[in-house]
Amino acid sequence: MNDGSGSDGGAPGAVPGDDRLYFRQLLSGRDFGHRNQLAQQMVNFVYLIGDRQTGEAVVVDPAYDVAGLLGILEADGMRCAGVLATHYHPDHVGGSMMGFDIAGAKELLEEVSVPVHAQREEAEFIRKVTGLGEGDVVEHASGDRVRVGEVDIELIHTPGHTPGSQCFLVDGRLVAGDTLFLEGCGRTDLPGGDPAALYQSLTQRLARVPDEAVLYPGHLYSPQPSATMGHTRSTNFVFMPRSEEQWLAMFGR
Repeated sequence: MNDGSGSDGGAPGAVPGDDRLYFRQLLSGRDFGHRNQLAQQMVNFVYLIGDRQTGEAVVVDPAYDVAGLLGILEADGMRCAGVLATHYHPDHVGGSMMGFDIAGAKELLEEVSVPVHAQREEAEFIRKVTGLGEGDVVEHASGDRVRVGEVDIELIHTPGHTPGSQCFLVDGRLVAGDTLFLEGCGRTDLPGGDPAALYQSLTQRLARVPDEAVLYPGHLYSPQPSATMGHTRSTNFVFMPRSEEQWLAMFGR
């Protein structure tokens, strides 16, 4: 679908004729966090979404290199107006993981005073992992919307990988975090994982996302950084089971 280069104008996710939406897909260890070995190994995607006319943008899942991410925004003439958190794992929002301390949302808020938007079911996990305060995290329900200038972002609660995982739907793009990849889906064997809930998220909660929408995942786990939902539904093995029973059998349940 795109080259994943992370440059604006010809940015990943840009569509012809779209001159207001600011959308960048950035790969950890390549576009930011260049000297961070864990960032290189984890191949996380961070997304910058905003309104070019107002100069406001939100950062989706800031981790590893806060200064680098804010520097990219500044170079693009944008300013950070908030954080969107897909889920609480430290490689997405910061915290301690595998003996590494990862910078993330807390360090970003030390630089700019902005809200962190999370699903209600995930908020306490995010506070615990990152050290954010009670008032730092805005708790949402599925279907809530966050406006960045005139850009409207819908929050879709997609539990399964974690209890409060969420995806973001904006202008024909689905930013899916670790709920769905081009090949496979998020793990359910970590604390809070639930394969039955993930099945419902993929087959019910995301069912209304049209086939022509472009999927942007939370990690580069496939040769391409994005693909249409139609292509993903036709090629990703997670959509092969025709019942929850078949799905759970894949997990040995």
